[in-house]
Amino acid sequence: MMGDSRVWWRLGPALAARGYRAVAVDLPGHGASPPADEATADAFADALCRSVPAGPAVAIGHSVGGLVLAAALDRLGPARVAYVDTAFAWAEYAEAEELTEAYEVAQELHTPDRLRRDYPQWTDGDIVAAVAAAAAWDVGTGVRLSLATAGKDFTPPASVPSLLIRAGRSRYVPDEQAESLRSAGFEVRTIPAAGHLAWFGCFPEFIEVLDAWL
Repeated sequence: MMGDSRVWWRLGPALAARGYRAVAVDLPGHGASPPADEATADAFADALCRSVPAGPAVAIGHSVGGLVLAAALDRLGPARVAYVDTAFAWAEYAEAEELTEAYEVAQELHTPDRLRRDYPQWTDGDIVAAVAAAAAWDVGTGVRLSLATAGKDFTPPASVPSLLIRAGRSRYVPDEQAESLRSAGFEVRTIPAAGHLAWFGCFPEFIEVLDAWL
């Protein structure tokens, strides 16, 4: 939510250097993709499957992108899958108007000065990517997707090797949820110093976790 293909600016080349063809996706209403009137998990999963060739060696989804990846898992058919600080079940939201206001405020707060203050560990490249992605994000699409997925559980099975990378003190994947996923067959790793965008400001730690699993 509010990110796009630009936030993978460092990880994509790192994966390519390891022999992968890296494909970064702009989901509907994000980056260069147009807004979506039908903003459901299934519609987003359809868009993902149109963008990524079936059967990738590994698929990585962050936050709401991880939820979309979970919804597309059967159709996409990755050999391995990694979810980054993904909440698979969202609470119910109040009104669309209230959610719109909250998202517009969040979008407005994505300025270089604010991000440098709030995330001093982020690199200049991280900040540039986050600011550009937030500016391109369509709030209406985000609101519709949030309302369409609220109260539903998209927790995927660990039918293929599955990794969950958590931020330290994650508010999206609390300890009890991490333990539940571990019991279900997920490998769960926490990067203590990481925030929600777990590879921003903690790239060496993030890539070390990913390398060990791959």
